[in-house]
Amino acid sequence: MSGDTCLCPASGAKPKLGGFKGGGLGNKYVQLNVGGSLYYTTVRALTRHDTMLKAMFSGRMEVLTDKEGWILIDRCGKHFGTILNYLRDDTIVLPQNRQEIKELMAEAKYYLIQGLVNMCQSALQDNKDSYQPVCNIPIITSLKEEERLIESSTKPVVKLLYNRSNNKYSYTSNSDDHLLKNIELFDKLSLRFNGRVLFIKDVIGDEICCWSFYGQGRKLAEVCCTSIVYATEKKQTKVQGFRLPVCGCTFHHRAHILLFATLTAVVSLKNKSQCREFRKCTELCSGQLRGRAVDQRG
Repeated sequence: MSGDTCLCPASGAKPKLGGFKGGGLGNKYVQLNVGGSLYYTTVRALTRHDTMLKAMFSGRMEVLTDKEGWILIDRCGKHFGTILNYLRDDTIVLPQNRQEIKELMAEAKYYLIQGLVNMCQSALQDNKDSYQPVCNIPIITSLKEEERLIESSTKPVVKLLYNRSNNKYSYTSNSDDHLLKNIELFDKLSLRFNGRVLFIKDVIGDEICCWSFYGQGRKLAEVCCTSIVYATEKKQTKVQGFRLPVCGCTFHHRAHILLFATLTAVVSLKNKSQCREFRKCTELCSGQLRGRAVDQRG
């Protein structure tokens, strides 16, 4: 058996309490049962640092052993292998997961391994300071900035322009709701596809709500969601949900269609299998369009 963990079968024998005679046995191997996980290591490794383990294996503390000679430690064995590696080498590669670092630090505190506790605390602080957001959305502040972003991007680009202050007339009653739906849809798509598509927001353009789709540095499609309507002898601005002509598919599928058109227009896109979700949406909408055509002929 190596120093790696494995599950230990339950034993019906009652453990014995006694002292460990560690003097002069630095290279002797001992067998440890830590919460059901089994380890082999040397007394030298366990006593290199001034820790609770040194106290246990230098005869200063009593230890529990079972009938097969395994020394019992009543702790979770998940991170004990990492504990041993630190005792051997004075350094380790910490887990990347914050929760696992916290778990390891709790074990280090129990075994009184201050050096490892300090490492964990430092890593947790560094991770907190260097937190990276899941998705970064650039906000356009000038036309030159927009051109530079689109031309330099190796990904397809989706831009949402929304600027409620551009309206010269009053809004229809449900326009604000529709404007918020467009923004909500943009946010959901940007979270879902940010690794494959560059999403940008424009709050200085001349329109009120408009989607633009780019590939290889040029505009491929545009959907304007605003229109002027006449009611009660005055002009009003109407903001609509994201919609394509004739198509009867759902709000989110319409966005997927234009995203798919943008993605497939970019020749440099290497992994076309990433677009399966977009293809499904396109097939769905194409089927609905064909169905409408049949109904009209009928």
